Amino acid sequence: MDMLSRRAVLAGMGAVTLVGLGGCSQTAMDMPALGLDDITTGSIRADRPVPRISVDKHITSPDVMYASLTDGGFVVPEVPYLKIKPEFRRQIVVDPTGEAPGTIVVHTKERLLYLVQPGGEAIRYGVGVGKDGFRWSGRANIQYGREWPTWTPPPEMIQRKPELVKWQHGQPGGLMNPLGARALYIYQNGQDTGYRLHGSPEWWSIGKAMSSGCVRLINQDIIDLYSRVSKRNPVVVV
Repeated sequence: MDMLSRRAVLAGMGAVTLVGLGGCSQTAMDMPALGLDDITTGSIRADRPVPRISVDKHITSPDVMYASLTDGGFVVPEVPYLKIKPEFRRQIVVDPTGEAPGTIVVHTKERLLYLVQPGGEAIRYGVGVGKDGFRWSGRANIQYGREWPTWTPPPEMIQRKPELVKWQHGQPGGLMNPLGARALYIYQNGQDTGYRLHGSPEWWSIGKAMSSGCVRLINQDIIDLYSRVSKRNPVVVV
């Protein structure tokens, strides 16, 4: 009887242990997401799910991606990401473009930029685009890039805003420079289109149409994008 009682007690402890383990697993599955963005445009396929936690060490939680950083001798301010719509934060999504890996695709209407990755995914960034009448579209290439670039307003812009004449020979790179921390220069058939993919200190402009035609990104995002592209990356703006 004592032996039977001990077996019963041990069996009961085993059952409790299994229930406990099951509870841990269930709790882990029911835990809320870690503040990561997993919103996507385009359809989600069962064989290509959107990764909830990126395997890319540079695409994590927004408080990490948009924290203050020191770059090129400048202290880039923290971005108050909670004031930016979640769909405009850097994230990995199922590629909706169908373009070859390495292609940069800008959807001006949706205010989104995709860097196509191998395996059917893309890195997506929110962007600001040009106002009506100032936009460019087409297929081109990145000819070259610059870190903390000099900005030179074109003559027609100086005509519209005479106060910019002080920068007719170029505004040095810096935190208040309209080109932000990086610029990628778009050429078509060997000719400068005059349009750029660039950073901006005006994080609140992301998701809006208010530039003079260029595509702007949050400074932290253009630093990330710049690190992933090289000369001659194809660019498609639609």
